[in-house]
Amino acid sequence: MILSPFEWTIAKRYLLPGKSEAFIALVASISIGVVMLSVAMLVVVMSVMNGFRAELLDKIVGLNGHAIVQAYGGRLDDWEDILAEVRATPGVVDASPLIEQPLLTSFNGRVEAILVRGNTDEDIAELATKAVAGDFRQLQAGASKVAIGVRLAENIGARVGDTITIINPQGRSTPFGTVPRQIGYEVAAIFEIGVYDYDGAFVVMPMKDAQTLMLIGDTVGMIEVTVEDADEVGEILEPVQRAVQGRAVVSDWKTINATLFEALQVERAAMAFALSFMVLVAAFNILSSLVMLVRAKTRDIAIMRTLGATRQSLIKIFVTTGFTIGAIGTLAGLALGFLILAGRQQIVEGFGVLTGQDLWDPQYRFLTTIPSKVDGSEVTMIVLLALGLSFLATLYPAWKAANTDPVQVLRYE
Repeated sequence: MILSPFEWTIAKRYLLPGKSEAFIALVASISIGVVMLSVAMLVVVMSVMNGFRAELLDKIVGLNGHAIVQAYGGRLDDWEDILAEVRATPGVVDASPLIEQPLLTSFNGRVEAILVRGNTDEDIAELATKAVAGDFRQLQAGASKVAIGVRLAENIGARVGDTITIINPQGRSTPFGTVPRQIGYEVAAIFEIGVYDYDGAFVVMPMKDAQTLMLIGDTVGMIEVTVEDADEVGEILEPVQRAVQGRAVVSDWKTINATLFEALQVERAAMAFALSFMVLVAAFNILSSLVMLVRAKTRDIAIMRTLGATRQSLIKIFVTTGFTIGAIGTLAGLALGFLILAGRQQIVEGFGVLTGQDLWDPQYRFLTTIPSKVDGSEVTMIVLLALGLSFLATLYPAWKAANTDPVQVLRYE
C-alpha cells in the first residue's frame, strides 16, 4: 500500500474537495464527526466502567480485605491458631482479626443504625489516611474514643469532641430482664472512605473496646485476609477453607459482592456491544461519502485510466482517502474521549446546575465521585475496530472506481 507521488497527490486532492464539491466535503466531515463521537463514547464508557470496578474493589478490599474467615455463630474462639495458619498460607499478604456488629447509636435525640468495627492498631493506622477531621492516634484501648464516617456524622450532627451513645441490645441479664448496654464514646476522628454506605454506617474503635462493648471476651468475629492476586483469591485460600471446615466459612470478595460485580460486568459488555454499532454507522458514512466521491469523479477516473493509471493505483487512491477520514476521526475521538474523562466530574456537575437535578447522588450511585480507569488494551481494540471498519468501508467504492470503463464514460464527452 505504498503510494507513489501521483497517487498521493490525487488522494490529497480528494481529501480536500473544491468549492464545487461542497456537498461531498460536508458528507466527509460528517463521517469524521461520527467516527470521532463513536470512538470518544467507547473510550469514555469503557474507562468509566473499568473505573467503577477498580474503585469499588479498591475501597471494598481496602476495608474488608479480599476475603474473610467467619465462624459459625459469629465467634472465633481459637482465632489465634486460625490467624497463624492463614498467615502461613502461600499467597497471603496479610491477615488480621476483626469484630463487626450492627448496633445503634444516638446523639442529641437522633438514632441511627451503625456497623461497629473493632480493628487492630495496624488497621486503624491504615484507616487514618482517610481522616477528614480529628486524630486517629487518640483511638487507644480503654480511652472510650471512636472514629465515625463523614455521612454518619452529618446524619446525627456529631463533630469531633462530641460524645455519642452506642446501644448494644444484648446487654446484661437482670431480675427485670435483659438491659441493653448504653456506653458513651467521644468522637476522636471523622473519616471518608468514598463509599456512601460505609461512610454512613461505620464506627471504628480499638479491638479491646469492641470486645468489651459486645461482651465477647477475648474472641473475635472474623479474620480479614489480603492476598497477592485478588482474582485468584479462591484458589489461594482453598487450603484454609479445608482446614476450618466445620468451624468457619471462607467468603471472598467475589462471593460477598457477587451481585454488584456481576451486574457491572454484564452492563460493561452490553454497553460495549451497543456502542460498537456507532463505529459501524461511522463506517457506513465513510462508504457513502466515497461512493458519492466516485460518482462525482467518474470523468476524472476515466481520464486517469486513459493516461495510464492502473486499477491498483485507483484502489490505492480511494482506499487511502477513506482510510484517512477514518484515521482522522479516530484520533480526534481519542483526544475528545480523554478530554471528557479529564473533566468528567465537572461536566456532570455542570449538567446538574443546568437541569437543577443532582445527577450523581452518592446515596444511589454508591461512590461519591465518578471513577475512571483507562485500559490500554481496550483503547487499542477500539482504535483497531474503528480503523478496521473504516478500511473495509473503502473497499467497495475503490473497487467500483478501479473497474470504471473509460470508453463508456468518455464516449459522449
